[in-house]
Amino acid sequence: MPIRILLVDDHTLFRSGMRLLLQRQPDFEIVAEAGDGVEGVKRAKELKPDVVLLDLNMPGLSGLETLQLLTQDVPTSAVIILTVSEEADELGQALRDGARGYLLKNIDADVLTSAIRRAAGGEPVIAESMTAKLVEQFRGQANLAANGSGPSGQAERHRLTARERQIVQCLARGASNKVIARELDVSESTVKIHVQNVLKKLNLTSRVQVAVYAVEHGLHGDDPA
Repeated sequence: MPIRILLVDDHTLFRSGMRLLLQRQPDFEIVAEAGDGVEGVKRAKELKPDVVLLDLNMPGLSGLETLQLLTQDVPTSAVIILTVSEEADELGQALRDGARGYLLKNIDADVLTSAIRRAAGGEPVIAESMTAKLVEQFRGQANLAANGSGPSGQAERHRLTARERQIVQCLARGASNKVIARELDVSESTVKIHVQNVLKKLNLTSRVQVAVYAVEHGLHGDDPA
């Protein structure tokens, strides 16, 4: 089955170029385009694409507002922010709001197509140049939590079982289910169940959100006994 993609961007020329680029891939299918967030949400609800490529800066309904509606109304679609913005705050907010990925528009074509496939498979994808900014931002938040000036991880630890905390630590590193299963010596199906339990307990919707949550609440390092 091809990976079904929806393009949401207010620039017609950019959408046309993306369509031409992605249509060259035999495993991609562009199911629709939208020039604004409202139309994008409508088309996503109708078509249930595997991946939505979403611009961040659009008139009317913003990219982040569109993202919130997409993750709420079409949770099965992996949303990748494709933008020119290199602001760490916007990156962090997009991940909190449920984006599967955050890529810059100057990305190489082969990197983009690989990222789309990975996102469709459930992996988080973040532009390499943005990773350091993300780590720095979350390191500062983690320091606040450790110093008692931010959200404490102590209460959060009590919400999760020991095994679930191990799962959270693995997700914070971006590990796949296969890698987690190998590290913890359990089956992949068992990992999937634990991941679903973690999402439910923390009221989150994606693995990326778990990773962000883990860093913000100090759950990404060694778990004290």
